[in-house]
Amino acid sequence: MSILDGITVEASIVLGSTEVPIRQILQMSRGAMIALDCGQEDPTLVYVNGQLVAKGKILVDGDQMSLEVAEVVKKSVN
Repeated sequence: MSILDGITVEASIVLGSTEVPIRQILQMSRGAMIALDCGQEDPTLVYVNGQLVAKGKILVDGDQMSLEVAEVVKKSVN
């Protein structure tokens, strides 16, 4: 697999999203919380190079976090 060693991909693990006015962000202090548009049971989305590839669940064990993949998203046919 050494041929793949130099290839990089961008992976994003998305818990949720929201829109926040910049003035609100500027007023935030340490410990401030931002509400997301998802619930605790909603899946975490996995994007690779900007494309949704999987859905899963965040697991926490002490100070370690990991992602359990629950579903691989099939590529849509356009």
